[in-house]
Amino acid sequence: MIPSVLPTYNRAPLSFVKGEGSWMIEADGRRFLDLGAGIAVNALGHANPVLVKALTEQAEKIWHVSNLYQIPQQQELADRLVENSFADTVFFTNSGTEACELAVKMARKYWHDKDQPEKVEIIGFEGAFHGRSSAGIAAAGGEKLTRGFGPLLPGFLHLPWGDLEALAAAIGDRTAAVIVEPIQGEGGIRAMADADLRALSEICRDRGVLLILDEVQCGVGRTGKLFAHEWAGISPDIMMVAKGIGGGFPLGAVLASEEAASGMVAGSHGSTYGGNPLGCAVGNAVIGVVSAPEFLAEVNRKAGLMRQKLEGLVAAYPQVFEEVRGSGLMLGLKCRAANGDVVAAGYGQEIATVPAADNVVRLLPPLTITDDEITQAVTRLGNAAAQLAAEQG
Repeated sequence: MIPSVLPTYNRAPLSFVKGEGSWMIEADGRRFLDLGAGIAVNALGHANPVLVKALTEQAEKIWHVSNLYQIPQQQELADRLVENSFADTVFFTNSGTEACELAVKMARKYWHDKDQPEKVEIIGFEGAFHGRSSAGIAAAGGEKLTRGFGPLLPGFLHLPWGDLEALAAAIGDRTAAVIVEPIQGEGGIRAMADADLRALSEICRDRGVLLILDEVQCGVGRTGKLFAHEWAGISPDIMMVAKGIGGGFPLGAVLASEEAASGMVAGSHGSTYGGNPLGCAVGNAVIGVVSAPEFLAEVNRKAGLMRQKLEGLVAAYPQVFEEVRGSGLMLGLKCRAANGDVVAAGYGQEIATVPAADNVVRLLPPLTITDDEITQAVTRLGNAAAQLAAEQG
């Protein structure tokens, strides 16, 4: 008999009932150190007082009005994002998947309004993840995402990860845009080198196609800049964000230049819930904290500390781990043991991590994690690795 909750998840046998900062409390009282942050969502940790205050104050005023009316909280958050990014305009969604849908529509509408309706093809890369909607799975193209869901939305081409020669050769008369994650999250914490990201951007500019960046997982302070592409010194035309921007409240956005967004006029897109007062009140609180230079400097400092300790962990357990990947507090352990076994052993040490492709374990702690918690985290991961190493003999 099918359960009342559709069984599309392989859930761990854990039920967390409370969160405090970098910790999650299980129903039986055990305290787990959270290195997943809800898959890079809880950027400021659990029950952060700044976010609790923003949420409760707004909840006592008005929750939802729809986009039939002006929404001051939405305007404030849009202004903040424009001030702190390349963008001229912002559309708010409820998720990264919805942001992908709009990014695809925006790119195609741009060329349609330029009297080049044949430009509909969007080029992506192997290993990508852009959500689970029809456009999202078509843009990513992986069999795990697409099998059984055909016919797929047409107009997408997929190239080997980071192959810039293939990209230059693939761009043609039908190409509308290139979509890429500066750091692949689901794909195994695979970071595109800054030089390669700059070269990719230059190819798009030289060939006259739009550049769409998916920063749903790597954005909002995760790498030590507000947005990951800032390290490469580039500016996209369209960018998808979500996850961390709401700090745990469902919120996403598409940021765009005025030129790229020129085709999106009244009636061309919409959302019932997107950018409602409650979500944007929380989003404003998140951006108010994360965009501060001193906060980002701390993320970078803590990222250096964590990476140093993880490198020592890899050196101590070479039969379990192969290398450390990633940037900022978006890190991955490439495993020699099965990554699922590493995650499970971590649960035994009361630490939560996230598996990814390419046999990688993702480490995505709250950006507010403390030095002591980083030390505890690596100690617990070491205990898990020692257990696995002993089992291997």
